[in-house]
Parts: sequence; structure tokens; C-alpha cells
Amino acid sequence: MTWETMQTYIGLGDSKMHWIVRVFIVVFATLVLNFIVNRILKRLDAQLQRTRNPWDNMLIEAARTPIRLFIWLVGLSIAAEISDTTLDENLTEIITRVREIGVIVILTWFLLRCVKGTESALTSGRATKKPVDYTTASAISKLLRATVIITSLLVVLQTMGYSISGVLAFGGIGGIAVGFAAKDLLANFFGGLMVYLDRPFAVGDWIRSPDQNIEGTVEHIGWRQSRIRTFDMRPLYVPNATFSTISVENPSRMSHRRINETVGVRYSDFAKLEKIIEEIKDMVGNHDEIDSNQIYMVNFNQFGPSSLDFFIYAYTKTVQWAKYHEVKQDVLFQAMKIIEKHGAEVAFPTRTLHLFNESEQEAAAQEPPQQTNQTKDHSATSSN
Repeated sequence: MTWETMQTYIGLGDSKMHWIVRVFIVVFATLVLNFIVNRILKRLDAQLQRTRNPWDNMLIEAARTPIRLFIWLVGLSIAAEISDTTLDENLTEIITRVREIGVIVILTWFLLRCVKGTESALTSGRATKKPVDYTTASAISKLLRATVIITSLLVVLQTMGYSISGVLAFGGIGGIAVGFAAKDLLANFFGGLMVYLDRPFAVGDWIRSPDQNIEGTVEHIGWRQSRIRTFDMRPLYVPNATFSTISVENPSRMSHRRINETVGVRYSDFAKLEKIIEEIKDMVGNHDEIDSNQIYMVNFNQFGPSSLDFFIYAYTKTVQWAKYHEVKQDVLFQAMKIIEKHGAEVAFPTRTLHLFNESEQEAAAQEPPQQTNQTKDHSATSSN
């Protein structure tokens, strides 16, 4: 081996060592910078927790992970560019494209986290005095996320060298074919949009439909279907297009609950009925849980088969299902005490049975008819 060959090998070895050292330094600097930035963001977030403004904490929380990923992306791309002496031009161009697309993806991720954080702040009431309706906030959040994702995809396509105008033109022509092929999907989409705009119900409402066997609590309103938890705790998935063709009742938005009960007393207690009805009506009108501003009635209603029936008609102040039944129970108990106080009783179904007596029938058959005797006496008188 000649001296010139040995110098060539030594030079190649030195250049390779220099390349490894430079890459190591860049990776180590990236690691240190990532650690420092993470500590700074944590301390900044702890300081901002003391303020009343929730938006600064939301921005820090949304940017923490994307910033760390951005630092690693820049550091690794720089390390790859340092070794460009061992890479061909095509691979270098690929690294550049990957870095550009990575920056777009990280920025998109940051925007999506901001949208999610804003939705959480609005619905929890941390940003406003009164929490924003969850259904409205969810709809706006979904629209913003879809807009960010579509815009990012178009920018990525432009970065990769594709013409956006061609993509948009193809989307316009293909949209017609897709519309015919996915008409049910579009119907569900617009049905969900109408639910968001008209807001006949929201998440957490109890709804039911008299047209179909749909009843339960709304758990989720999506773009294609909504999830309803029935009272036997089973999930019911309803396509949103269904809500545009059926009537929906929302008992969760009722202002009162109604008590409508019929009570019957014995026929023998007829003389006491008027006083009983008066006292029960006073009790209902002065009850703490009955809304006396609404109509309430206690009136004699009908002559029943075995009772004198009167009804109690009133509206409770509460709309809670459990408390409503407690109020109704208390009203009925007090009505029973008033009936008992007057010495009357609540009637129960009774029947009067007339038994047939065979001996009486035989005696009546042996006895001559009265009309025949009168006829004989009249005949005898005429002959005399």
C-alpha cells in the first residue's frame, strides 16, 4: 500500500468521524432544547393557572406537545442535511419535502387542539359566566375541525406538487356522482344540520316520538346518527334523517308535571262528599309543591258503578320524575286522611246479588190468579 493510498483512507475516516460527531451534537442539542422548552412551558402554565383568563392556559396546553414535536422534526432534518455528502439528491429532496409536510401536520395538530380546548372551555363555563350549550359548541367545533383538516390536505397536496385547481375541479364533478350514490348519507348529514340549527333537543334531554318506538335520553348527536339511551339502558342509534320525517316530543323541557287522579267514595257517604271535596281542594291549593298559579280542580265527576267519583287535577312545581311522584304521593295521602276524618271510606268495586228462591215460586204457582176469582164472583152476581 502506497503512502498516497493510506492518506486517502485516513482522510475518509476523518470525514466520517466528523460527520458522526456533527450529527451527535445536533441530536444532543435537540434533546437539551426539548427539555428546556418543556420545563419553561410547565412553569409558564403553572403561573398562568393563577389568572382568571382560561385562554392562555388553553394555548399553552395545546402548544406543548406540538412544539416538542416541531423541535425534534427540525433537529432531525438538520442532522439529515449535515450528512448530505453521503446522500444523493433525490433523498435530500425527500427529506426537505418530509420536513415541509411535517410542519404543516404539526400546525394542523396545534389548531385542532386549540379548537378542542376552546370547546371544553365554553361548555364547562370557565370562559363565560354561563356555559354555552353543548350541542351548539359541538356543532361549531366539528365544522372548524373539518375546515382545518380539509385546508391542511389541500396545502399538503400543493406542497407535494399537485395542482389544487385540478383537485377542486375533480371534486366538483365527482361530487355529483357521490351525491347520487350517497343520498342517504347526505340526508343524514343535513338532518343532523337541522337538528343543530333548530335544536328540538340537546344532549341530556329525554325525548320520545309518538310516530315510532323511540324514547330515551340523548347521549350524542353526530353528523350521521344520534345515540339515544333507552330506559332499559340500551343504546339506540337513530339516523338523523329520521328526525326530519317524524314528530319528536321533548318532555325534558316541560314547565310542570300534571297530577290527574280519580278517587271514589261509597254511595252511603253522599252527605259527606261536598265537605270532603272542599277540604281536599283547599289542601291542594295550599300545598307547597303545587303551583297554584296554574289551574287546579277537585270536583265531583260521575256516578260510578259502585262509587261516587271525584278527580284531583293539579300541576307540580317540580319536573323531576322522582320528586314528582313524592309530591303526588303526599297529595293522595292527605286526601285519604281527609276522607277518613269525615268518617267516609274509599269505595271498592261491589256487586249486589239477588238469589232465586224455588219454594216461593212453587207457592205462587199453586195460588189461583186474582183476576180469575174476580171474574167468577162477577158471574155469580149476574146469575142471581
